[in-house]
This record gives sequence, C-alpha cells and structure tokens, in this order.
Amino acid sequence: MLHFYLDKKLSYKFIRKIKIPHYSCPFSDRPIMANSLRLYLTCIRNTLDAALCLQNFPCQEVERHNKPEVELKTSPELLLNPILICRNEAEKCLIETSINSLRISLKVKQADELENILTKKFLRFLSMRAEAFQVLRRKPVQGYDISFLITNYHCEDMQKQKLIEFIVQFMEDIDKEISELKLSVNTRGRLVATEFLKQFI
Repeated sequence: MLHFYLDKKLSYKFIRKIKIPHYSCPFSDRPIMANSLRLYLTCIRNTLDAALCLQNFPCQEVERHNKPEVELKTSPELLLNPILICRNEAEKCLIETSINSLRISLKVKQADELENILTKKFLRFLSMRAEAFQVLRRKPVQGYDISFLITNYHCEDMQKQKLIEFIVQFMEDIDKEISELKLSVNTRGRLVATEFLKQFI
C-alpha cells in the first residue's frame, strides 16, 4: 500500500515526481494550510486520472454476470494495489482499483466532538440519497466516513474528467459545509444561553 504524507516537509523533487504544479509548492508565500490542501487534492486528482482506466469485464465466478471486482475481491489477479493518500492522521483518502471498478473512501477531518456529530449526521443525510449521486456508496468502507464506487458503466455514460472534478470538488466543499454547520450551531447555542440566563438577571 502506497502512502503519501503531504505536509510542508515535501521536497520540490517529490512534488515534481507526482506532477504537482510549481505554484503548489508549500515553500511559496501562500499559507501553508492552503497549499497543503492543494497538494492533497492535486495528488488525488492525478491518481484518479491514472486509475480511471476501467473496462467491461464479466465475472469469473458467475456466468453472464458483471460485478464490481473491487467489491467482490474474488479474483486477486484483477485487483491493483490500493493507494492511501494522507494529508494528516485525521484526513485521508483510500483509492482501490480493479479492472472494471474503482472505490474511493474518504476520512473527513473531525477536530472535536461537535464536528464528529455534524460529520456523521451530514454524511448520513447524503448516504440516504445515494441514488441522486449515482456513484455514492450507501455504506462507507470500515474506518472511513464516506465512499464512492465508480464502475466502467459510469465511465461510459459520464466524462472521466467530470467524475474526477466531482470527487475533488466534493472534498473541497465538505470541510466548508462542516465549518458552516459548526458556526451555526455555536451561534444558536450562544443565543439560547443568553436568552435563558436573562431570566436570572
């Protein structure tokens, strides 16, 4: 399993190796956290671009069936090595590839108990509407918060670059959504506490 730990210690040589543009270098004048996120997302984008080379392949176990091999895992020769891309201990992405399907599992950053609750509720809300996303898995892989399953049929019906951009954009937006929800909860809690304490003044 390949591990990519993206932080400010990354050398420019390694950045060039994973084909990240020069402007994403964490030694530039831009904030380190923003660059770290850009490196993380760029690495995921490049990995998905290379991994989304799927083709139709019938199941070797059951005749006239076509199942995602990344889910069945009955034929080791049809599976590639999984790739784990980590931004830090709390934020990572697991990409599992087979000949006809690809599974992406995301671990979302949860800094405290409130973020943990909000993340579970929000991602549960999305999982219940998996049909609307088409590539969203109802149940995430164990140890991760949300998973996507892309098959060769999705690649035939949709544009490859659009699928990649959707995954990357989702990862960008999820942190913003959780932060906004947390701010809203804190604001509402402060107002409720203020109104409650007024009766004792």
